Amino acid sequence: MSAPPRWRLVLNGKSAGDDALRDAVHAMRDRGVVLDVRVTWEEGDAAREVDDAIASGVQAIVAAGGDGTLSEVAAALAGRDADAWALPALGLVPLGTANDFASAAGLPPDALAALELVLSQPARPIDLLRLDVAGTSHWAANLASGGFGTQVTQETDDGLKKLLGGLAYLVTGLAQLGRIEPVAARLRGPGFAWEGEFIALGIGNGRQAGGGQALCPDALIDDGLLDLTIVPTLEGEVAATMGTLIAEGRHAALERVAVRARLPWVEIEAREPIVLNLDGEPVESARFRIEVAAQRLRMHLPAGCALLDGDGSAKLAG
Repeated sequence: MSAPPRWRLVLNGKSAGDDALRDAVHAMRDRGVVLDVRVTWEEGDAAREVDDAIASGVQAIVAAGGDGTLSEVAAALAGRDADAWALPALGLVPLGTANDFASAAGLPPDALAALELVLSQPARPIDLLRLDVAGTSHWAANLASGGFGTQVTQETDDGLKKLLGGLAYLVTGLAQLGRIEPVAARLRGPGFAWEGEFIALGIGNGRQAGGGQALCPDALIDDGLLDLTIVPTLEGEVAATMGTLIAEGRHAALERVAVRARLPWVEIEAREPIVLNLDGEPVESARFRIEVAAQRLRMHLPAGCALLDGDGSAKLAG
């Protein structure tokens, strides 16, 4: 008789009172899963819980929270000196405000369905973003963003997010349209160079951030490449782009002005320090290097996940 699956659920403390999640955990235990729950309270808790889970020999670590919680758990796993197949697989129960990664990946919003997916779907290798600043590495599972989108994400009120969900980012963004400040920078990567001023920047492993801003609409999380999108400052284009946004939607507006590239790494040099947002973690510097860490982790994702290159069947084993 095979041993029962052993999981560790790392829960963002803001969602500790979620009754649906509590019921889902009990349901999985009734099905024979050995599922321990740990609640994070402050910075560093997720990393400590991941270390303890690995020492305990769990097969899967499930992040329960938003994009920030997912990246905290992923970063703690990625920081270990082991390859993806020697580490526990990663699962996600989306409990955040925006849930950008979960939304793009097609993960179920229902807690029980999300846990059932971990049980039923094999873990597939995925890439991560690694950002290096002054010798320090920062990890992100979803997307690094800069410019207008980052400012909106940072300045959106927590109370507004609770009231409106992802719509809060759009409300905040519309309120700030009159004071968009472009960022001057130089970007380079293999066979790519760009210099100028931008109002938005997306470097995607995943596709969207800030409550549904699809900055990298074609990104894949298992192709060994990052998707770069630059929205430059162009004379008269802000008003024209807003007209396109109203008439045709966000994707058409982005296509109107965006500069795009698909690269294994990109370096950014700015005249003044700028802030990049890595799944909720702000990192400030005048110089960045961002690269893709190919197949760094394994993750339980829905069958036919749009973020995977094909069905991923060839990548199930190391």
